[in-house]
Amino acid sequence: MTDQTSQDIQTTIDNNSVVLFMKGSKEMPQCGFSSAVVNALAYLEVDFKDVDVLEDGELREGIKKFSNWPTVPQLYVKGEFVGGCDIVKEMFETGELNTFLKDKQIPHKE
Repeated sequence: MTDQTSQDIQTTIDNNSVVLFMKGSKEMPQCGFSSAVVNALAYLEVDFKDVDVLEDGELREGIKKFSNWPTVPQLYVKGEFVGGCDIVKEMFETGELNTFLKDKQIPHKE
């Protein structure tokens, strides 16, 4: 990963309260895991920035090194890495995601 890629990732995270690095877009997810996270965020009416890692191979590999997490999608809230699909899905199902968003003062449907 280049320093520029790392810097670009950090800038995106810093400039957006909620960021989902994913395959595809929120309008058209390109894998089931990305779709599951988009659906959870959409259900909670969370406004988020989507970043399609399929458009840039450097970014796709870079985000994995940046977070030290081997898979995409990856969710960041207020600069904090939350996790991938399994973690976000579990948090959603238990209500923990709702609490987490509330604690981070992210507008959403409760």
